[in-house]
Amino acid sequence: MAAGNVNPFNVSDSEEEAEQRQDGADTERSPSDEAQGHSLGPFSPPAYSDPAALLSSNRTSPSVDGIPASAAAVSGIGAETRVSLDAIAAQLLRDQYILTALELHTELLEAGRELPRLRDYFSNPGNFERQSGTPPACKEQGVGPGGPLTAQVQDVKRRKKDAHLRDRAGSISTLDSLDFARYSDDGNRESDERVAVLEFELRKAKETIQALRANLTQAAECEIASQERKNYKSSPETQEPIRPLEKRALNFLVNEYLLKNEYKLTSITFSDENDDQDFELWDDVGLNIPKPPDLLQLYRNCGNSQPLHRDNVDVAVSVDPSDLPGDYFTQEPVQQTDVIQQQQQQEVVQELEYQISLLNSEKQSLAEQIKKLQSDIQALQRNVSSEPTAGVKSTPSKENPKCDKPPLDNGQYLDIRGVTETDSSSDTTKTSTSTTIATDCTENSTTATQPHSKLKANGQQSKSSVQFDQPNRKLSPAFHQALLSFCRMSADSRLGSEVSRIADSEQSVMLMLGRCLPHIVPNVLLAKREELIPLILCTACLHPEPKERDQLLHILFNLIKRPDDEQRQMILTGCVAFAQHVGPTRVEAELLPQCWEQINHKYPERRLLVAEACGALAPYLPKEIRSSLVLSMLQQMLADDKADMVREAVVKSLGVIMGYIDDPDKYSQGFELMLLSLGDPSERVVSATHQVFIPAFAAWCTELGNLQSQLIPSLLTRIEKLLKQGEYGLDEHKLHMYLSALQSLIPSLFAVLLQNAPFTSRVKLQGDVPPIEVTRFPRPASPLQDVATIVGSREQLAVLLHLYDHQLQHEGTTGWDSLLWVVNQFLPQIIDIVGRINVTSSTCVHEFSRFFWRLCRTFGKIFTNTKVKPQFQEILRLSEENVDATAGNGILTKATVPIYATGVLTCYNQEEDRKLLVGFLEDVMTTLSLSHAPLDSLKASFVELGANPAYHELLLTVLWYGVVHTSALVRCTAARMFERVLRGMSEALIDKRVAPALITLCSGPEFSVRISTIPAFGTIMETVTQKELLERVKMQLASFLEDPQYQDQHSLHMEIIKTFGRVGPNAEPRFRDEFVLPHLHKLALCNNQQTVESKRIDIATQLFEAYSALSCCFISEELMVNHFLPGLRCLRTDMEQLSPEHEVILSSMIKECEIKVENKAIGEAQGSISIAASLVGEDAKTKFLSKMGQLTTSGAMLANVFQRKK
Repeated sequence: MAAGNVNPFNVSDSEEEAEQRQDGADTERSPSDEAQGHSLGPFSPPAYSDPAALLSSNRTSPSVDGIPASAAAVSGIGAETRVSLDAIAAQLLRDQYILTALELHTELLEAGRELPRLRDYFSNPGNFERQSGTPPACKEQGVGPGGPLTAQVQDVKRRKKDAHLRDRAGSISTLDSLDFARYSDDGNRESDERVAVLEFELRKAKETIQALRANLTQAAECEIASQERKNYKSSPETQEPIRPLEKRALNFLVNEYLLKNEYKLTSITFSDENDDQDFELWDDVGLNIPKPPDLLQLYRNCGNSQPLHRDNVDVAVSVDPSDLPGDYFTQEPVQQTDVIQQQQQQEVVQELEYQISLLNSEKQSLAEQIKKLQSDIQALQRNVSSEPTAGVKSTPSKENPKCDKPPLDNGQYLDIRGVTETDSSSDTTKTSTSTTIATDCTENSTTATQPHSKLKANGQQSKSSVQFDQPNRKLSPAFHQALLSFCRMSADSRLGSEVSRIADSEQSVMLMLGRCLPHIVPNVLLAKREELIPLILCTACLHPEPKERDQLLHILFNLIKRPDDEQRQMILTGCVAFAQHVGPTRVEAELLPQCWEQINHKYPERRLLVAEACGALAPYLPKEIRSSLVLSMLQQMLADDKADMVREAVVKSLGVIMGYIDDPDKYSQGFELMLLSLGDPSERVVSATHQVFIPAFAAWCTELGNLQSQLIPSLLTRIEKLLKQGEYGLDEHKLHMYLSALQSLIPSLFAVLLQNAPFTSRVKLQGDVPPIEVTRFPRPASPLQDVATIVGSREQLAVLLHLYDHQLQHEGTTGWDSLLWVVNQFLPQIIDIVGRINVTSSTCVHEFSRFFWRLCRTFGKIFTNTKVKPQFQEILRLSEENVDATAGNGILTKATVPIYATGVLTCYNQEEDRKLLVGFLEDVMTTLSLSHAPLDSLKASFVELGANPAYHELLLTVLWYGVVHTSALVRCTAARMFERVLRGMSEALIDKRVAPALITLCSGPEFSVRISTIPAFGTIMETVTQKELLERVKMQLASFLEDPQYQDQHSLHMEIIKTFGRVGPNAEPRFRDEFVLPHLHKLALCNNQQTVESKRIDIATQLFEAYSALSCCFISEELMVNHFLPGLRCLRTDMEQLSPEHEVILSSMIKECEIKVENKAIGEAQGSISIAASLVGEDAKTKFLSKMGQLTTSGAMLANVFQRKK
């Protein structure tokens, strides 16, 4: 008995029981008690103790010595026998009379006679957790541990409140004064937490109930009065207004209809307009509302709805036990409840047995039908084998009236299972039967309207002509079936069902593939999944179900986790083939949603697939979708995507879109997309913009007529605005962006000139037209920038070029509006912009030079000589009479000179072109030198031309003209220009041409010319490795420093120190150690004796710059002590008097150098010590490795090596 109780207390620890046990132990353990006690169970109370009586017992507190009536009822002992309270409590707990035990515990607490057994029981929360094994009867009546705890808690709270109002002695321990913490353990804290969680859930449930009640109240308030409803019913022309509940239900059904029929975009819009409703969950419509059929079923059944009979059932909901009558629990005793349950179970068993018998009889009848049908099939096969096939098809279709409209999946499979599955379910049997009937119907039906009718007919003929040899045996069919059952064929699983039937038509193959592919794909290796693309695409293309097609396309786009370039190409090829087959409507409805779903995928390869797919599918989309939805998708990806390769693909797809767009209103959006792409930080994206997007956008602008009127003027306006804003600092990045866009538009602009020329009407493809020279046009960045591609063909371009040159040379430009716009508007504006850029910015000069070079090469030599060069020459005005005029020389100091020299005069490399370039540079050098103007424009020209080795000879020719010029100013300019062209020049050319020219300049009488050669000599020391040449340069520099005639040449010393500081770190170490550092020391020492303060500060400043640059070089200790440090100390002496701020820096430099010298000395002293230490370390290492080599594979022995010896 104890094993079945929840809390069996067999030993009492109260002193009262110990005293009473000595007096009446025999009475307590009477035989009647034993018998009754054995009949008690934890879930079945005894007959004499009614649970209802326990629940409705008198709750008034008895006297101190009195015993509760309920306890007396449980014990069953007469008044003459005295039973201990602990025994009563133990019996109540054993019989699960928890409420009665709680009554007893409360009354004893109020009387000051606490029982430890009850105290321990009620202080343990584990005793009140719900038990999974409590029978329903106990749960309903509330006598088990899972009973109405709420009522118990309320009762305890009520008694605690009453106890507070009573006067009692302070020494009496009550329920309020108990310290439950000393009886609890760690488990009690967990129970407290669970109680808190349950209280929170109860509070949330109450809030939910209140909200539901509010909804019901609101719905009730919204109902129309009954009189108004009668009015609506009596007058059919007036319709009752829709109620909120009806509106939510109809919204749900409409959204469901839209999703089922592939109106996804409409469904999204509809959901956004009803954002207060959750269309994923029907329960959001209302409380306890059954879901009606879908709209299609409602429409079909709107005229034939029959009233359904409904049974009425009375149900009591949320009834509190305290509200029930007192005899409620006594109406159905436990025994009566058990009998009723047993009767109900017997009735259910009988009903199930009856259904089993019906199914068995149905199974037998179906088996008989199968046998009959099989015999009919065999008879038909015999007839077919003996008669022509047409005889079979002549069977009238009236025999099978159900064959008029067969289901989609019937009649299209050959069932190879036959009748071997005698034990299969009735569904399988029905399928076999319907398959046989439908097969006959398919044979008798007309298939002329199907796209593959011939193939189906052939398949049916071959199917009907299959014959098998029948054995000459007399075995029963049942024996045959039992015999074949040992062949271990199984069609119970999904795969077995698919294997057991063979498709006999294209549509059935599509259905089979649609079912099988979702199961095949996950089990294929990732590296080989592209092999499934043809299957997936064909199935998605031909499958009749939209839902299955959507699933297959979803599989296609998610086929490979991170598809590589080849795999993406395969998927895109398949998407294009799909689009070509199904048309624009299905591409929009089925493919575009897949792209939209992947637009924010976490893997860049998947987003790259989406970007590429938008461009590949552009030709097959409706034009409205192409210029709205797809364009917006790509614009969003270009602005938001972080992967360079994705944005690159987006730009290329945008270029494709620009090739198919035909909405003029989208021009401004295209222009903004072009600027956004050009401003991308990735070079890959910018390159794709020039190669694909700009040519496609220019072609569209050409069709719109906006290329010369809007696109190019907009870019020129932005460049001018940029120059106005950049007076204090030009944004060279934006200038490069706009100018590169103009450069990419040059081929399209030239194509517009050719296509709008006066001679277009005379264009005829003739065989005698000379072919185009290979070097006629600059190399295009992409095929889209090739003029031949823009015009149509290379032959067409050859004819147009021939007529173009003839028109320019002989007939003029009258009536040629597109060319006149270039000559009269475009060229003057761009030349004016050139004159306003900073000539010292090598980047800007190079960009504009490349622009004019491509412009002149594209438009041709005749156009350059007759239209471009005259405009530059008119501005530059290099005539003799304007040499001294400041107005005429101002333009020579601007960027117009280097851009004209390097961008226009270098386009063509014939002899007359080279002579023109040489003459222009000589004139500029002479003019600037004689007018004492800045040489920045000439320097920029030499730097830009010197970057190309092909112009080195030409530049040396120009400089030799300056070397032998009669004016010393021109010779000084030539000497300084040598420094600009030496970098990148071959040593042979320097040895043969440059060095002799510099020696010639040094031999002249002017000191200014000699001083001007010093930077060039320094550059030779920096760039040349030939020893003989270096010695010659070294001797010339030594003569400048040691010759007495140069001792007072302050400017010479300044130039030498400046050159040493520039070339010293990059020059040959021997030249630096033996020549530069000693002479700097001498110059610093001489500067200490300089009496002119201005000269002294100039030399000191240049020495400071030189020493700062040389301090980063490796200097030996000897040079550091003998020359570098003494020179710094001399320089510090000058700076102490002239520039204290420089003196602080020099002091720190001297201190660092001294520390380096000291560290080197200490390091050498420690060298011998480190060698000895390394020898000792090697010996220790050898001993350690030998010790490790003696070890075996035991890990314990390896650990013992590192233990300290005891």
